[in-house]
Amino acid sequence: MRLDTFALALVVVFALLWLVTAVSGLIVAVPFGLLGLIPIAVLLGLLAAVIHQRLHNKEDDYYDKHVDQ
Repeated sequence: MRLDTFALALVVVFALLWLVTAVSGLIVAVPFGLLGLIPIAVLLGLLAAVIHQRLHNKEDDYYDKHVDQ
């Protein structure tokens, strides 16, 4: 496994741990903590939209494979 892949995996694991901790802490602080779930949901939705657009963009795939090699 390359070092950059390992580092990215490590960042993702820590981000997921942070997210789980933040969400569980917000749920414990009912009812006002539930308001904190709104920005987290918005950010996760934006992240999902960006990943979806990147995975389905054939033009970006073409340039990744054929330009600047």
